[in-house]
Amino acid sequence: MSHVRGKRVLVTGGNGFLGGYVCAALRSRDPAALLTPRKREYDLTEQAEVRKLLAETKPDTIVHLAAVVGGIGANRVNPGLYYYQNAVMGLLLMEEARLAGVAKFVSVGTICSYPKFTPVPFKEDDLWLGYPEETNAPYGIAKKGLLVQGQAYRQQYGFNAVTLLPVNLYGPGDNFDPDSSHVIPALIKKVVEARDAGRPAVEVWGTGSASREFLYAPDAGEGIALATDRYDDPDPVNLGSGTEITVKALAELIREVCGYAGELRWDPTKPDGQPRRCLDTSRARERFGFSAKTPFRDGLAETVAWYERTRGASK
Repeated sequence: MSHVRGKRVLVTGGNGFLGGYVCAALRSRDPAALLTPRKREYDLTEQAEVRKLLAETKPDTIVHLAAVVGGIGANRVNPGLYYYQNAVMGLLLMEEARLAGVAKFVSVGTICSYPKFTPVPFKEDDLWLGYPEETNAPYGIAKKGLLVQGQAYRQQYGFNAVTLLPVNLYGPGDNFDPDSSHVIPALIKKVVEARDAGRPAVEVWGTGSASREFLYAPDAGEGIALATDRYDDPDPVNLGSGTEITVKALAELIREVCGYAGELRWDPTKPDGQPRRCLDTSRARERFGFSAKTPFRDGLAETVAWYERTRGASK
């Protein structure tokens, strides 16, 4: 049975970076309605507002993307805010969805929920092996709480809640605000500005030794749509590309794609974050047929090109 075709599908955060790609992938599957409420219309941290949202939209399926999120710097400044708002949004939305008779709830979590020293590649069964990396633990734990809630609700109420764990995303439309952006848009912005200004060097946080995995946002949108449509099991599922790259190699690749000849100067006084991140993506492939399609360099080139175009248009 499809949970999208002919159904009323509500996507929280549907007007955001990832939300646009998720909605495009869902739209191609012919929902009866695709509902994308904005924060100014409904505050998901208020129970009465959540109840009102569901009463007015009457969704069959909910995809919960809405999150308060940022890079290492933003997480260090806002640990309480990130914990509270992410935890309470999911807590209230899932409870009110259950009470309203919503047929399926898709919780989109985060790779930050994994323990700091998870064996590589990260397997979903290793989620509880330890505490997350300290700089983003409040956010990661808030999101991991929704996995527990969903499994508990399935056990007690028969509620069809599933949890997806996407790795770091990137792509056209990403957040390039230096106060809250993640590593790829932050580095692209720094490198392009240094290139245009003729600066001889760019400062980069950390040592460059940490590794990351990245998933092109349009691929992530397709993966989330596939799971929304087809996946009904309690087990959490990684969404990623299965390819690991060090931050040093990433910065060098961005420098190359942006056409910058200057130096990368590493600042080891700044945190590296989690030492390594690379996912085992076999469960997504086996359970609902998702594999990432976009080669990393191609996706990076598209992201840089988008930034160059939109940056020029805003001047």
